[in-house]
Amino acid sequence: MGYKIGLVGKPSVGKSSFFNAATMNDVPEGAYPFTTIDPAVGEAYVRTDCAAPEFDEECAPNAGYCEDGKRFVPTKLVDVAGLIPGAHEGKGLGNQFLTDLNEADVLVHIVDFSGKTDAEGEPTEGHDPRDDIDFLEEELDQWYLGILRKGIERFETAHTTETELEVELAEQMSAFGTNKDEIKQIILGEGLALDPGTWDEDDELALARAIRERTKPMVVAANKLDTPEGQANYEEITNDPDYEDVTIVPVSVHAEKALKNAAEQGVVDYTPGDDDFEIVADVSAEQEQGLEEIREFVTSFGGTGVQRALETALFEELGLKAIFTGDASLNWTQGPFPDVFLLPQDATAEDFAYAIHSDIGEGFLHGIDCRSKRQLGKDTVLDHNAVVEVVTTN
Repeated sequence: MGYKIGLVGKPSVGKSSFFNAATMNDVPEGAYPFTTIDPAVGEAYVRTDCAAPEFDEECAPNAGYCEDGKRFVPTKLVDVAGLIPGAHEGKGLGNQFLTDLNEADVLVHIVDFSGKTDAEGEPTEGHDPRDDIDFLEEELDQWYLGILRKGIERFETAHTTETELEVELAEQMSAFGTNKDEIKQIILGEGLALDPGTWDEDDELALARAIRERTKPMVVAANKLDTPEGQANYEEITNDPDYEDVTIVPVSVHAEKALKNAAEQGVVDYTPGDDDFEIVADVSAEQEQGLEEIREFVTSFGGTGVQRALETALFEELGLKAIFTGDASLNWTQGPFPDVFLLPQDATAEDFAYAIHSDIGEGFLHGIDCRSKRQLGKDTVLDHNAVVEVVTTN
């Protein structure tokens, strides 16, 4: 579980409920600000097609599980303390929020699309969800801007012609997982010179935003879309050209929790992420009505959205790929296809070896594509859902 998804958003929008629905944990939930103070960390899952059926095998996962030909791969999910405007200035739980948030590789921003919570997380009517989308991005941009300006100050006071701007800025912003090459690329991509003396305040803010978008990609989970207000707002916002670059996933946390609870009780046959389910037990007329209302939502929107939001975050925003450990001779020592690793899009066969274990990476000789039996050199970039045996001296 090398990657971590951070759940963010203002108080009382359903973050803790989303966390519980995704992990089936039991952290406190409540319709009041700051239910979450210390971040909760749990295990959620993202799906990929299981490779085992192609080889007429049944997989034996060391972690996660397999259901209906889908491999559920574990990932870390963090429910971060609720955010209010002014967090970058230390308001609310601002400093703690920003520290906790920086542990995440990608963010899922939970937004109440029903418009029934205000900017502080208090009950209201008619609140525009766009304000919530904007405020979180603005808070993060201001946070990045403050750190960026410290780097600019360091550069300007270095008093040496040997100092490179991108080196100073990368060192100042190293906590965000960036480096000097990426920083230089972003600066030039914004059309700026490598001289902060030529920048104005708007240039600095634009640069801070560009670094934030690169290092903290985000998905908006449009929660409470099982309400008429939520669906009306979703229709309007997804057709608003100002938000065409925002990744928005329709979500009903309520539906996901209800279906998972019903599945645990043997009432329904439901696999997380599916766009339908089957009632398999006798239920009351009231229960049946509630389940049919949920069915109407999941069939209309392609699922409850909880699973989709997590998978969009990792596979689309971070661009990860799943790689299966394989055995080209199908002589399994631990059971077929025991492990799946989530790796960056440009990960090579050698990177995969190191992901398995550092000793295996250090002794890497070559990989074997278990489908084609082709030998893979250390620099061979692997495809999504590749099945690879690593040949190593260790």
